[in-house]
Amino acid sequence: MQPFSFATTAQILCESGAAQRLASLCRERGARRILIITDPGIARLGMLDDVLPAFTLARVGVAIFSDVTADPSQNCVLAAVDRARHIGADMIVGFGGGSSMDVAKLVALLAHPACGQPISELYGIDKAKGPRLPLIQVPTTAGTGSEVTPIAIVTTGETTKMGIVSPLLLPDLAVLDAVCTLGLPPAVTAATGIDAMVHAIEAYTSKLKRNPLSSLLAREALRLLADNLEQAVYNGGNLPVRQAMLLGACLAGQAFANAPVAAVHALAYPLGGHFHIPHGLANALVLPHVMRFNLPDALTDYAELASPLLGARLQAGDRESRSEQFVCELAQLGARCGLPNTLRDAGVPRESLGQLAQDAMQQQRLLVNNPRALSEADALAIYEAAY
Repeated sequence: MQPFSFATTAQILCESGAAQRLASLCRERGARRILIITDPGIARLGMLDDVLPAFTLARVGVAIFSDVTADPSQNCVLAAVDRARHIGADMIVGFGGGSSMDVAKLVALLAHPACGQPISELYGIDKAKGPRLPLIQVPTTAGTGSEVTPIAIVTTGETTKMGIVSPLLLPDLAVLDAVCTLGLPPAVTAATGIDAMVHAIEAYTSKLKRNPLSSLLAREALRLLADNLEQAVYNGGNLPVRQAMLLGACLAGQAFANAPVAAVHALAYPLGGHFHIPHGLANALVLPHVMRFNLPDALTDYAELASPLLGARLQAGDRESRSEQFVCELAQLGARCGLPNTLRDAGVPRESLGQLAQDAMQQQRLLVNNPRALSEADALAIYEAAY
């Protein structure tokens, strides 16, 4: 066994309805002024309406920053930091999808009175210095796993994204409440669910930091997600199914936070940067084609993952047969859940594929984790197969 280190969120509360106790959870941790960071859709749908009155009863001040956009920009982060400083926030709550939770992580760090770092110094691995404000995350999608990852992704240019990676970004508490996911549309449920499955798969095959704990979590995450994804898409009011999806996404987040993702994400990021394709859908579009590329070097791993993915539908056979069933299942999954199945269907012009391949090669932080080395020509071939 290779030496390894494993870090995750200090406390996880997995309970339907737990978000109703958010005010008391904050007060128990000594908070007096909370900034909740979310997006306009959450605010518009009134998803915080049942949560906010309890803050008044608990005599805890609360303000809301609801301007988080998909693929949040550096300016978005800084605007939220300004709001936190203005109200004197002593705790940050991320309430939403991955974008809101990523912004919340950075606000907790940058809005601390003792922080002297500009955001420009944080990009990369372990560049952030402490301390930070206390941080609670409440995911409203079962996908990113951001509630248990030390990573925040920021859009830094018109088409470019950069990551900030530090154990300081791990929150103090993650609240997994399926009630917060009940309003998710089927397409968002499908895309975010497949995103979580990618986290599990890529963690299981991660080249450099894979370890026994990450692999254990990845397998169980994939089982939970595969068993419940289609029910969540087509029967979205099923609360136990939604809770299982949240837990699966969380376990996958714990896995890839310690055994990082690879080429699927590297090829997905340019699709989001250039064409604003939601991250989960971008992953779904390239997933089976990256898996097929990796097959020669990941045969055993994919054969092992076929069982949690397919369950009783897995047909007996050698590892070649099982790994082929694994890839074929992933190739059918997006369409079965109602998602576009090709880059063409998602509105990507063919003439952009060369630029996408060039941009994907800039994601060396991710590509070094891939089980098979990938060149720009390989990236282009994968995009063409996905087209």
